[in-house]
Parts: sequence; structure tokens; C-alpha cells
Amino acid sequence: MTDVLPAGDHRINGSALEAVFEILPMGLMLFDAGDRLLQCNAAARDYFAPIAKAIKPGASFEKLARRMAEQAVRRDGASADDWLAARLGRHRNGDVAFEEQLADGRWLRVSENLVAGIGGMVVYDDITAQKTHERKVRESASRYQDLNNIGVALSAEKNVNRLLEMILQEAKKISNADGGTVYLYANQEASDWKPKDRIDQRSGGDRRSGYDRRGPLVAKGEKAKPLKERRAGLMDMRSDRRLDIDRRARPDVLKSAIMLNDTLDIAMGGTTGKEIPFPPLRIFDPVTGEGNYRNVATVAALTGETVDIPDAYDSEEFDFSGTKAFDAANDYRSKSFLTIPMKNKQDEVIGVLQMINARDRDSGETIAFDPEDRKIIESLASQAAVTLDNQMLLEGQKVLLDSFIQLIAGAIDEKSPYTGGHCERVPKLTEMLAEAACQATTGPFRDFQLTAEEKYELHIAGWMHDCGKVTTPEYVVDKSTKLETIYDRIETVVTRFETLKRDAEIACLKDLAAGGIDPARREAEHRAELERLDADREFIKQANVGGEFMDDDKKDRVRRIAAMTWRAPDGEEAPFLDENESYNLCISRGTLTAEERTIINDHIVVTIEMLAKLPFPKSLRRVPEYAGGHHEKMDGTGYPRGLKRNQMSTPARMMAIADIFEALTAADRPYKKAKPLSVAMKIMGFMKNDNHIDPDLFELFVESGVYREYAENFLAPDQIDEVDHDALLGRKS
Repeated sequence: MTDVLPAGDHRINGSALEAVFEILPMGLMLFDAGDRLLQCNAAARDYFAPIAKAIKPGASFEKLARRMAEQAVRRDGASADDWLAARLGRHRNGDVAFEEQLADGRWLRVSENLVAGIGGMVVYDDITAQKTHERKVRESASRYQDLNNIGVALSAEKNVNRLLEMILQEAKKISNADGGTVYLYANQEASDWKPKDRIDQRSGGDRRSGYDRRGPLVAKGEKAKPLKERRAGLMDMRSDRRLDIDRRARPDVLKSAIMLNDTLDIAMGGTTGKEIPFPPLRIFDPVTGEGNYRNVATVAALTGETVDIPDAYDSEEFDFSGTKAFDAANDYRSKSFLTIPMKNKQDEVIGVLQMINARDRDSGETIAFDPEDRKIIESLASQAAVTLDNQMLLEGQKVLLDSFIQLIAGAIDEKSPYTGGHCERVPKLTEMLAEAACQATTGPFRDFQLTAEEKYELHIAGWMHDCGKVTTPEYVVDKSTKLETIYDRIETVVTRFETLKRDAEIACLKDLAAGGIDPARREAEHRAELERLDADREFIKQANVGGEFMDDDKKDRVRRIAAMTWRAPDGEEAPFLDENESYNLCISRGTLTAEERTIINDHIVVTIEMLAKLPFPKSLRRVPEYAGGHHEKMDGTGYPRGLKRNQMSTPARMMAIADIFEALTAADRPYKKAKPLSVAMKIMGFMKNDNHIDPDLFELFVESGVYREYAENFLAPDQIDEVDHDALLGRKS
């Protein structure tokens, strides 16, 4: 060192001692009794390099400390003056060591010692490694605690989309990644065969399945392939067990479920509602069936192992051409990739978690993923996969249950061409009315709410409200005319009229041939008789159609016609109409007899009995009550239990309104025309006044506009007309 100190100042003399002082690993600053710098070694100069020009013998401690406060240390939000005041307060206090962080991030432990006969020495020990270790220990403990908390949160989440978002957000947080994607393993195999058209049930085909039983199993309009070709087609679709070759292209793919990127401000999939535009990743080659080992995500899915890539642009093993094209289009640089398979309890890959561009927490620079972060994210992926698999299994069971219920409902609708769609429309209308009640902010339903589970419970009940109809005979369900059984007997009756007309003509011709009568008079009588028979025939045909009401005069006319006689094919005289035919033709309303009406009505009893036997879970325990109450009336005159309003839940009363409105407006009933909206609502208004339907729900039905929303979706345009709300609700206009 060069001697630049004033005469009388102390310094470390001797080249050997000075050399040792210079190379000591800790930083040293030696001050005299007046707090002026005597000497500073290399380590201290390195620590305080930003103020190197100020570090020279003779500089006061306070001046150096101020320069440190301004340029060389981190003050954690404190002002330079405050930091300086705190530092001066610790000066010459040899009993207290303290820590400070340099501007470049390094940590120092600072201690001061008095040096006899000289002054004082400030010692700076680099504890960066220790502090880094302590930070990592704290972060690791915090992360594992966070991981436990995440596990609890994941287990509590029931929504798959929110679950996926939670997984990706937490993985980004752990690794400080710029972005990431969650892929779900999917199998896109599905049958694309659908019957092109129904085959009419009376033509020998099966309108329900779409198959024509008169020939090979083909849809209407298609030609059956020769048996040899059909067998060959089936062979092509199966695996060859002898050669252990599967000739089918495997349709397994990875579908992007959620994608996030901070820099590009991308948030797609999940609960965002934004569709991810990128196509699924094929896990197997569609031609050869071999695994796709060029894509990093599919490799993780195929091998079940994590793939860690420090820089994608340096990778020769994987094809990142798509990534590079994306980067070029978006002015981005994809660098580090961490791709982790998500496995369920059966060690099956159900998805892939891919993180991109880990960032240094201090500088923000893109770096490779930290090995410790990788371990924690792998643990997160493992936990998440199990939870996700459980939720997906529950969702799958829910979808299966929904599909099975809708299959039953569809089969019931398909039983009759006259009620097709009823089992689908009633639940939709019920759910619309329930949603209107949940949205109400005033009136009797302002406090009414249904949870997601309760809405699903009502949804299931709506679809199953007519499941008892599976036992109802088709000839009753399909009875479109009064005389219809397995066929419409009106044709038999019409034939009898033709027989009477034939017999009348034969009798007339015989009388004319015998002579002794006035021919003109006899022919006039004959014509009058034919006209009467024709009129009776048309009357019977009209009576057979059914309608809203048949008065007593018409019933008497049916009985008079029934009392006529005709000569049957066996030559014996018989009543023109038998007892059953006469009884059916005298039905007052519709086409069903009282006995047939009982059979129809009995479907609700069967519905209740069927549903009561099912082991519904707690969340669906009210399905039988909701589904079994849609024929009850508020005054207790409904069936099958005769329940009154206060004995029924609100959802059950909603379904009663939906069932009635659907029946009134349906265009597929054989015995009546579809009613215009105003007429249907007027009838329902009468039912409200008669205490047959819930008045509060009917008012909500009207005022919320649910009836019109339903009409716009399900009714023919010519049915939709104006409805007077004031008149319906008994208000003065």
C-alpha cells in the first residue's frame, strides 16, 4: 500500500503483514481514532465496488457510510438518511453483529472491533451462501406447506375446469414460470353411423332403431353390402390376436384444457370461456400406429416420465418447429420447458402438465427450471392427477347417468309418435322456471335459491318424470282415434255401412223386379236410405276422431246407429256396432275410455314405485318427490296422492306447471290441435283460479316471460300470439 497518511497516523507496516491483510477472505476496513480510513483490503473493495473512488485513506466513516447508503446497499424501502442513521447507531458497538445486503444481492455480516492503539476495524463476512441456504430451506418448507394446502384445496374443488386452473396457477407460482398448459388425455374414437331416416312402423320396419327388419341391418335408403364384404369390414376393425397387431389407427390425443401466459397475456380454456384454437396432439401416428416421440408433451404421455429442456432451440431430440413459428408470430422466445405426466392411482397417464420459461425471481431473466422446483411440481402433478381423475370419474358417472336417463326418456317418447319430445321439453321448461325463481329479487321467490346440486337434482327428476310410461301399452299411448286398438276399427265400421248399402240396393232391385210398386217412389226411398247411411257413416267417422266435448244428442245418435243390424259374413244378423265399439264412440273427451285413462294415469304410480326402488344418493333423494308430483293439484284433487299445495315442494309445483303447459301447446297430440299461446295461457289462468296450479309460480311464469322464451324455442311461429298479462293475473288494465 502507498503511504498517504499524515505523519503520526497508524497503519499496518511490513510487506508480509500488509500482504496478509490484503488477501484475507473477509472484508476489512481499518479506521483511526478519528474515524478516518487507514486501510481497506481487496475483499472490502470488491464488496463496495460501486463506491470504489470514495474508498481511500483519510475518508471519514460517515462519508463512506453515506455513499454506501446511496449506491452500494439495499435499504428495503428505507431512505438513505434513515439507513445512515441506523448504521451510525451501530458504529463502534463491538457487541452487536448485524447483516446487510449489497446492491448486487450478496449478504454480509458486519461486526466492529476496537484495535488498541489504532482505532477500530470493521469486518465484513460474506454470508451469501448461508443466507441462500436459509432462504431455500424457508422456501422449501413454505412450498411443502403450500403443497399441503394445495392438496386440501384440490380435494375440495368439484369443478373440473376450476381444478385445472388451480393446478396450472400453483405450478406457475412454484416455478415462477411465464406460462403453461394442461393437456388431458382423450380418446376420440366414436361411431359415426347414424340412421339417415326413420322407417315407418307400419311399413314393416322399426322406426325406433332405424333398422328395417325385412333385410340386413341397414338404414333406410341404404343398400346392404354382400355378406362377404360385411364380414371383411368387421375383420378390418378388429385386432389380429395371432400376430398381436391392431389394424386400427389409435385415436389417442392430448387436448389442451387450459393455457396461460403472462407475457403474451393469454388465458384460454378452463373457466375463461375462450376456446383454445390449437388442434389436439396425436399421441400415435394415424398411419403406422407408432408413438409420437417428436413432441415433448406426447413423449411425457407415452413414457410417463418428466422431460426437462433448458433451451428448446438447442434441442435436437424434439420437434419445436411449431413453437418457433408461434414465437416468430408473437415476438416471443420459448426457452425452458418442464413437461410432467399426470398419473392416476392405476399409474395411467391422464394428462400432461407443461410449464414454459422459468424466470429468475430477482432479475426476471428466463432460466432453466430449478431441480427443487421440479420435485415439488412433480409432487403437485401427482396429487392433482389423483384428484382430477376422481373428479373426471365422477363427471363420467354423471354423464353416464344423464345419458342413461335421457335414453330411457327418449325410448318413452319414441314409443309414441304423438308424444315425441315430451320427456325432453318438460325438464327444460321446469329448469327455466326454476332459474327465473332463483333470479327473482322481489315477491314470494326473492329468497328462493337452488344450489348447483339441487338444480341437478331437479334436472334428473324432470327427465324421469314419466319413466313409468315404459309399462303403458302402446295401443293406449298411441290411441289416436276412439276405435283404434292395434288398428283403427273405423275401417271395419265403414265396410259395414257399405254392406248395408249393398243390401239396400239388392232389396230395391228385387222389389222393382217383382213389380206391383211405383218404381219412382221405390227409387226415391232407396236414395233416401243411401243418403241416411252416408250421413251416419260420416257422423261415425267424425265421432271417431275425438275432440274436446261430445254432447248427449251425439251419444244418442251413436246408440241408435249401434242398434241397427247388418248381416255378418257368416249370414247371421248382428248389431251394427258391438258393445265395445259403441262404448268407445261415446267417449266425451279425447279418445280414451275411463279404463284407458286409468291405465295412462297409472304411469305416475309406476314412476313413483320405480324411483322409490332406486338407491339415490343424498344429493338426489328428492327426485321421486319432484318427479311424482306433476299431476297433483293445489286443492288436493290431483293424483295419485291427492296432495295439497302445502304438502308439495316448490320444485314439484314447478314441474306440474311445466307438464301442463307442454301438453297444451304440443303439436303432436292426435285428438287435438296445438293451442295458440294465448289460449294455452288462458286455460292455465282458469286452472290457477280453480286452485289447480300454484298461483305464485304461475305469476312468475307469466311475468318473467318464461312461457314466451319457451314458445320461441319449441312452438310453431303460428302458435305464438299476444298474451294479456293483466287479464291472466286478474289485474285491472
